[in-house]
Amino acid sequence: MNGDAWSLGNVEPRISEESSDKSKVWKLTEISEPSQCRSLRLPENSRVTKISRLIFTNSGNAILALASNAIHLLWKWQRSDLNSNGKATATVPPQLWRPSSGILMKNDVAGTNHEDAVPCFALSKNDSYVISASGGKISLFNLLTFTTMVTFMPPPPAATFLAFHPHDNNIMAIGMDNSTIVIYNVRVNEVIAKLRGHSKRITGLAFSHVLNVLVSSGADSQLCVWNTDGWEMQEARFLQVSAWRTPTAQSDMAVQFHQDQMHFLVVDETQLAIYETTKLECLKQWVPRESSAPITHATFSCDSQLVYASLLDATVCVFSAVNLRLCCRINPSAYLPASVSSNVHPLVIAAHPSEPNGFALGLSDGGVLVFEPLESENKWGVPPPVENGSASSVAATPSVGAPGPEQAQRR
Repeated sequence: MNGDAWSLGNVEPRISEESSDKSKVWKLTEISEPSQCRSLRLPENSRVTKISRLIFTNSGNAILALASNAIHLLWKWQRSDLNSNGKATATVPPQLWRPSSGILMKNDVAGTNHEDAVPCFALSKNDSYVISASGGKISLFNLLTFTTMVTFMPPPPAATFLAFHPHDNNIMAIGMDNSTIVIYNVRVNEVIAKLRGHSKRITGLAFSHVLNVLVSSGADSQLCVWNTDGWEMQEARFLQVSAWRTPTAQSDMAVQFHQDQMHFLVVDETQLAIYETTKLECLKQWVPRESSAPITHATFSCDSQLVYASLLDATVCVFSAVNLRLCCRINPSAYLPASVSSNVHPLVIAAHPSEPNGFALGLSDGGVLVFEPLESENKWGVPPPVENGSASSVAATPSVGAPGPEQAQRR
């Protein structure tokens, strides 16, 4: 995506009042019935009550979840007549997989306070290893056998976010609950660097292999950019928060790089935002209306053309990533049966690694669902038309929320 694309303003869709052709008037795609999309609830483990973290494997044929009770769940899709490529899909159910040994992949929780623990995990690029923690020691698991390779760094401090270095699976960034970031080489059991710049626990970490930087977010609402050559801080900035939306103490700001590795998505319960990395400049922002539910999580689609966001009221919103304009809203009635408690909502959302329209939700009741649009549609609605040169600071965004003030209109 080129630089010009990011400078497009949030604009009013240009709808001609005298036009009698109603078919040309843009309309938000609303999905309220199960028949309007493809969704599949995955086989469940009765011991799991809440999904805390969720990811597709890089190969796209499995989903890994970390539950609040420190147990990992792995669902694998098989090649079949109905699923020739063996990729994760909502049309064919997977197997909830366990090795023949029957072993559970469970994090160390000795001496931890379950309520205070922040579950976190990261998957190696070759899908072979998982680093994971649930308030206790960090574990390195073999995903093929579920065996624990090594445990390290007993708390305090406890790990709150984990990320593999993009060029070396032996090196990882570990965000801590005491506000530090530890750069650690697991192969030689060595701390390479300790990064200090935040004042509260670390909530997100993301590497750019193009810019050679690490971006971090903290519960202090601060974003920091670190050079990965010498691990010095390059830039720091506090998140711009709307006057009527202030993050709660539990709010976990997250960061994720765009496919171009130059821009990144910031997710907070109060907003979605796209930042340029080197100057930490906010280019786009979407703020839910005062009356609407907070955001629980969000992610780019695999091609970075969409942003999937889940809300506390169980609504899922699909945005066009270039301008954070809403193009589809999936209501809870489309995927939660009427018998399910109204308190059930998605805590985490994960994007399919090779299908831009595929994503999964991890729910507060322990369920995991995979979503795809109908085959006849093959996409989640249509973004509203963008007209160059007619920028407005408040766009006609549908009732889920209004965009925040446009931040940077430079070319």
